[in-house]
Amino acid sequence: MRENIDRVLEIELKVSAILGRAKMPLKEIFELAKGSLIELDTFEDQEVELFVNGQKIAYGQVVIVDQNFGVRITNILGEDELVKTLS
Repeated sequence: MRENIDRVLEIELKVSAILGRAKMPLKEIFELAKGSLIELDTFEDQEVELFVNGQKIAYGQVVIVDQNFGVRITNILGEDELVKTLS
């Protein structure tokens, strides 16, 4: 039994967070190049949604640690909320 659990725990999942959004005219998008900056509407300590394999599972706050962005999990969705995100 333990061996089966260990196999499942080794499965890699895609974890993502939407750190912000931006509205831009198509012209500005075509002008983007390597090194371009896009100003997002999210900032440090603002709540963001966390996804596993494309399904929302939690909320977190954007943090900056040693000049790197991270997300601190603040709320994991309950069963009822998770079911709603699947439909």
